[in-house]
Amino acid sequence: MVKMMNSTDTKLLSLLRENARRSTSDLARALGVSRSTLQSRIKKLEQQGIIKGYTVEYSEEYENRLVSAHVLITVHQKLTARTNRELHAIPQIKSLHAISGDFDLIAVLLTETTEELSAILDKIGNLEGVERTNSSFILETKFTR
Repeated sequence: MVKMMNSTDTKLLSLLRENARRSTSDLARALGVSRSTLQSRIKKLEQQGIIKGYTVEYSEEYENRLVSAHVLITVHQKLTARTNRELHAIPQIKSLHAISGDFDLIAVLLTETTEELSAILDKIGNLEGVERTNSSFILETKFTR
């Protein structure tokens, strides 16, 4: 069960989102708490399911070289779970979101080339349950949080 967080927990999560490899000593100093207090807070957040894991984040320089696209997807409703599983198996899909409106899903893709992006778009369009797609290349990212 996820419980309410206090302001220190919120600040800790923000610092970890910026750099999850930051040392516990440095994090403790930034938050004005002892190292053991910081470690117990992190453990508590993990046990509550607030922190689920730690991942690799691309450098801005590398990510800016990648080809990015948003893909709007309409799915046959009876095949939604299957289609979601098949989309999850495509490693170039950075995230998949259920949305409201004319489409059911939006996928964010990252590929190294336009040829790779084209192949992934074909793969998505050919999945059983995908009724139609609409893609937009991301030309420039103004900011992310």
